[in-house]
Amino acid sequence: MEEEKIEAAREPLLATKQERPKKNKYALGCGVLASMTTILMGYHVAVMSGAQKYMQEDLGITDTQIEILSGVINVYSLAGSLAAGCTSDWIGRRATIILASIIFFVGAVIMSFATNFAILMIGRFVAGMAMGYALMIAPVYTSEISPASMRGFLSSLPEVFINSGVLLSYVSNLAFSGFPINLGWRLMFGIAAIPPAFFACGVLFMPESPRWLVMKGRLGEARSVLVKTSDSPEEAEARLQDIKEAVGIPLEINGDVVEVPKTEKNEENVWKDMFIRLTPAVKRIIATVLILQFFQQASGIDSVVLYTPRVLEKVGLKTDTQLLGATILIGVAKVGSILVATFTSDRLGRRFLFLVSVGGMIISLIVLGLGIEIIEWTHEEDFSWVGVVCILAAVAFVMSFSIGLGPLAWVYSSEILPLRIRGQGASLGTAMNRIISGVVTMTFISLYQAITVAGSFFLYAGIAAMSWVFIYFCLPETKGRSLEDIEVLFAK
Repeated sequence: MEEEKIEAAREPLLATKQERPKKNKYALGCGVLASMTTILMGYHVAVMSGAQKYMQEDLGITDTQIEILSGVINVYSLAGSLAAGCTSDWIGRRATIILASIIFFVGAVIMSFATNFAILMIGRFVAGMAMGYALMIAPVYTSEISPASMRGFLSSLPEVFINSGVLLSYVSNLAFSGFPINLGWRLMFGIAAIPPAFFACGVLFMPESPRWLVMKGRLGEARSVLVKTSDSPEEAEARLQDIKEAVGIPLEINGDVVEVPKTEKNEENVWKDMFIRLTPAVKRIIATVLILQFFQQASGIDSVVLYTPRVLEKVGLKTDTQLLGATILIGVAKVGSILVATFTSDRLGRRFLFLVSVGGMIISLIVLGLGIEIIEWTHEEDFSWVGVVCILAAVAFVMSFSIGLGPLAWVYSSEILPLRIRGQGASLGTAMNRIISGVVTMTFISLYQAITVAGSFFLYAGIAAMSWVFIYFCLPETKGRSLEDIEVLFAK
């Protein structure tokens, strides 16, 4: 009888329901709190956009050093992202989020008091560590806490808050641009030390991930969390049985605290599962995660986010107010459009939004490149209709990115990874994302000096076109499926 109830609960996870369940407020609250840490990630990455000019004037930093400072934080985040998988499996998802907040605080303080390039690099290293932790743990926690009916919505929240952090950094750039040069840029970085304390306190009210609790044999606590975060008691029991099966706990064992089988669950064997004992399904999943994360960053989004003022100077904007104001416009568009993915990915599906998103990116990058090329051909120095087209194309690019490829790359990656390799697999995906982001941001100035700004955007358009082909042929739809059922898709 109990098995029939479990099977009945699984059915709505595998099929589209005509009557959509109400949003689980408890799961929503947990997802919001966990994801808010990523506000700081977006802030630390994008604050360089407006601060770099004043840092150069105050400390005499060169363009090459600006490139390094802008992009190296993504490379530094590798250490955090790789460590986060092991840390989250060791101390839990919730404690890992608190740790990320503490590291963010330290990084902001170091940056605000830096007096030379070397100290700035130390500050970027610390902030980068925190970024790696936040970027890995927020999507994993939200995917594990959420019911299938709203997993796409909740798993999109980290990207929403990353973009909110980007927008706040643009506002900070404009707000502190009128201060003395040696103070304004320090305030832009220093103000980021305030939010981590509130985020860390908020996380204390969150439950631990039910999947982590099961991995530790704490079935009673896991069942309690699942009841609160599922759409029905039957679904909670079905989710618990799925997790037990994935961990290797016999389904008939139902104690509050049980012993977890050690076979093939230690760290060494997890890595062997991914690189030595590769099943066809795991091989496809790992390849999909890595390629998807590569394309998300290689299509040039961080070049636009970090170097918007430099690009806008090419289209005729001159004053700091004009440049930073237009940058805020792009930030608003980015945040607003990401809500499309947040509220529709569970209804429209991942594949549809991926394809529409990347298609829009290709078109807008080509238009932006053509517009800048026309300006360079005509040697137009004043702002004209071509400049308006370029700004609209830049806005269209970030909007296209934010309705699909931006948030859904994380959602898709976190939900297709099997439980036994989820922590390490998510760390690998995050590492790929940050490596490519670092390469893109640390080479953009050198790239446009070599092949022109227009040529750079044409290159990004070509990479985006390759990603569209990959998504069309290689990504199956995952909406409405339980995390444990998704692996079956890649086994076929």
